[in-house]
Amino acid sequence: MSMDAKRVRLFQIAATLFLASAVAAAASNTTAGIPMQGCPNKCGEVDIPYPFGIGTDCFMQGFDITCAADPPRAFLSTGNMEVLRISLVDHELTVRLYMATQCSDGRINANSSVNDPYLFSATSNKFTVVGCSTLGYIGGKKNDNDSYTTGCISMCHEESSVSEGPSCDGSGCCQTSIPKGLNDFTTYINFDNVNAQNFSPCSYAFLADQDWFQFDKSKLTEDFGKINNNQTPAVLDWAIRSPASCPEAEALPGTYACRGNTTCLNSTNGDGYRCMCSEGYTGNPYIEGGCQGTYAHGWLLVNPISTPFRLTPALFVAVGLLLFLATCKNVIVTQKSKHKNEREIFFGKNGGFKLYEEILSKKVGTVQVFTEEELQRATDNFDDKRVIGCGRYGMVYRGILDDLRVVAIKKSKKVDERRKDEFVNEIIDLSQINHTHIVRFLGCCLELDVPMLVYEYVSNGSLFEVLHPEHHASRLPFQARLTIAQQTAEALAYLHSATTRSITHGDVKSHNILLDTDLSAKVSGFGASHLVPVDENEFIAFVQETLGYLDPECMLTRRLTDRSDVYSFGVVLLELITGKKAIYTDAAGEKKSLATSFLVTMKEQRPWDILDVKMVEQGGEQLLGEVVAIAMECLSVKGEERPSMKEVAERLHSLRRFRLQPKEENYRGEIEMI
Repeated sequence: MSMDAKRVRLFQIAATLFLASAVAAAASNTTAGIPMQGCPNKCGEVDIPYPFGIGTDCFMQGFDITCAADPPRAFLSTGNMEVLRISLVDHELTVRLYMATQCSDGRINANSSVNDPYLFSATSNKFTVVGCSTLGYIGGKKNDNDSYTTGCISMCHEESSVSEGPSCDGSGCCQTSIPKGLNDFTTYINFDNVNAQNFSPCSYAFLADQDWFQFDKSKLTEDFGKINNNQTPAVLDWAIRSPASCPEAEALPGTYACRGNTTCLNSTNGDGYRCMCSEGYTGNPYIEGGCQGTYAHGWLLVNPISTPFRLTPALFVAVGLLLFLATCKNVIVTQKSKHKNEREIFFGKNGGFKLYEEILSKKVGTVQVFTEEELQRATDNFDDKRVIGCGRYGMVYRGILDDLRVVAIKKSKKVDERRKDEFVNEIIDLSQINHTHIVRFLGCCLELDVPMLVYEYVSNGSLFEVLHPEHHASRLPFQARLTIAQQTAEALAYLHSATTRSITHGDVKSHNILLDTDLSAKVSGFGASHLVPVDENEFIAFVQETLGYLDPECMLTRRLTDRSDVYSFGVVLLELITGKKAIYTDAAGEKKSLATSFLVTMKEQRPWDILDVKMVEQGGEQLLGEVVAIAMECLSVKGEERPSMKEVAERLHSLRRFRLQPKEENYRGEIEMI
């Protein structure tokens, strides 16, 4: 028997074992079922991960979602709550709730209720009352039977006494917490001061995500309700509600929802349990093979191909390993046979065969290799209308893949054949990156003279566009800016120290910080550290493109390091707190470096001259002073004197927690209704 025939026979045996076990498991699996193939995983902009699902046999009991059309929007199957976000990590689900309102046209109270597996989150929501001389209270049931009522009163007898915000201090706005176990409530409101109607014509009471609402005087008008359609985003906690705890669930393997490589955690809000991927794994813990291995301590923690049955560990590993090796080998043989003549030359030149060797030897299973035809279809043959970015390194296109995923496709201008090994190593590095605030790398196409990289698409544009609109000042509030800064710092710290090999971003700037629909930061554009040009003309072009952000040490050494990223981040931090571009035009019409101007004002002890007045008002001088101190350290001339990104991230996290932490006076006016 030939070697190829033996390999085919081996694959057939492994596949037969796998399929037989899958059939047996399907017959025994009930509550913790597996979704059918072809189930929709998205409704509009909302990802729908299992155990949630749309349609028959696509969800675990109680987790069904309805997808309405024109435009597509996700709703809980019971009730009329629109779903905005589903998180498997936090076990949270964000929905829209109606406010209680009282304006000149009358008063409207609001009722909200949910069924298992949902409860209103006591840790992520706040009950908020907006208005002058306004009493708002919330009453309902917790733990199904216990009655509950609480509320707060917001007092302001004249316009001058209304708080400037953004926190609720009892003058124009007050807040209080809700208890755990709340699944049904009604929000009531009562306004009783005709003298306040001139400056506070409307009052509102609502439950909302505590990170969403920030008070200012405009919230006292009718516009606040109209802009939000009298709705607010609120957070639900979800869990597998029966059995009531992990020990009880683990004792019932037939209905246990946690799949391979997972950890069970008891619910922190109500009965039930939650499934999390074990340390060293990431993905969906509710589906077989959903928790995939990630790199830790320089080694890949491999998640063998999971099978939905319980056999001996040795047979489990053997079948998984056989399938993995047979599949990888089959992919390599198929690719080699397909790419003849010119495509084979390009594929080899761009390191394609070396990449497959790496996939086999290092078990890199997250890289998808796309064909040229797939990406041509995705971009309408690279139509200019699909271009969403361009730079020294190439063009970026918006594409829609055959499976309807929206992606960003980066087409490089050229690849130095002498650097093809570096290019493949960069792809391997990209495949290992898994961070919430870093744009996810999906795969590559190597069949062309210039290779292409495929990333997730981030829909809300760049931080630069949001901070520096053409015709008006940015409306991005201080709290959002501080959050974006912290998230960006965490992403850079991850690149520097949490991956198997330290990665220098090399091009940190507000253009490369993308914003998701909820204004979460997504760092993109990394990998430039391999591409600092040696040629004099190219180096000049490189400096011009990174002007205002470039580490001064790089001008001398022509090398980018992790401390170069720290310097560039310091400039982004300045953009956030001053509202100015990295290279801005002053009142005299002269071009100025933001970093240089900032350091001059600091030396002359007049930092408030350059800071955005609105940021000072919203953040307060003490907090802004702390951010200024971080920026100063990041902009140190010597790289060795700059802090690490990990230190920066930790300090920004502390500042953000300090800002979010309720102060004693924030509870003024809080009452307990009997």
